[in-house]
Amino acid sequence: MSGDTLQIFSEFLGTMILVLLGDGVCAAVNLKKSKAEAAGWVAIALGWGAAVTIAVYVSGTMGPAHLNPAVTVGMAFIGNLDWALVVPFILAQLVGAFVGATLVWLSYLPHFKETEDQGYILGTFATGPAIRNNVSNVLTETIGTFVLVFGIMMFGQNTFADGLNPLVVGVLILSIGLSLGGSTGYAINPARDLGPRIAHQLLPIANKGKSEWDYSWIPVVGPILGAVVAALLYMVIL
Repeated sequence: MSGDTLQIFSEFLGTMILVLLGDGVCAAVNLKKSKAEAAGWVAIALGWGAAVTIAVYVSGTMGPAHLNPAVTVGMAFIGNLDWALVVPFILAQLVGAFVGATLVWLSYLPHFKETEDQGYILGTFATGPAIRNNVSNVLTETIGTFVLVFGIMMFGQNTFADGLNPLVVGVLILSIGLSLGGSTGYAINPARDLGPRIAHQLLPIANKGKSEWDYSWIPVVGPILGAVVAALLYMVIL
């Protein structure tokens, strides 16, 4: 593969693994007769932190391992990514997220049949607010993504032991999930929400309800806003 093609593929592969493991822990906690049923929010936050760590380790051998359109946009703003790669990266991330969500569905196929709660089924794939308030929900996603993107940018100003960076990013995701995730489920990544939401819409999932497209713009707009603010602050400081 050429250099750009390999980087684009790495975004697909990394995001697929991210969603497979991240939505996988949501399935494990949400779905009936899973051995991890009702394990709770801490298990989900730990699972997502680990998912990001593993995905970055895999993807980072081939590319920058953004795995998130918000990170991609933020990095382009500060000049760390050619703008010509932004759309291909985002498309690869969306497709990877869709495939990852499909693999979660296949992995837990019998458990969807046992689960009658449509909210738990959608929550296995996509995020949703604890209290629906569009302004507040956008603000929460903006703040959470600001912390994510600004944190990643500032990590670049530090010197870590070789190979440690993905683990530090995973801890950042864990911290955001534990501290800020209780309001909206901390999408902080448009591909992580939109790709699986499309999968929820299209796949013949047992007992599923609506995909709640009226909320779907919030995990897209909030993270992009947060990334832009993070990039602007980074450029002011450095």
